[in-house]
Amino acid sequence: MARIGVEATLTDVKEALTEMGHEVVDLRQAEDAAYCDCCVISGLDKNVMGITEAEITGAVINAQGMNAEDVCQMVNEKVV
Repeated sequence: MARIGVEATLTDVKEALTEMGHEVVDLRQAEDAAYCDCCVISGLDKNVMGITEAEITGAVINAQGMNAEDVCQMVNEKVV
């Protein structure tokens, strides 16, 4: 499965992605995203990790307003 970076506040998303077999990494700083296939952010703070330049080549999903199931579906579409 894929390596997914998830912002620490998204506990339900982390649990759901882990259950699906993905490797989940906490996003605490910009470098945490470097080897991720996809990252999920809460959208509460657009620049929560202080990222001014892209550290990831994969997709970034803004989970604001979505439930864990919706986010997991988007992740699976992006990392296929």
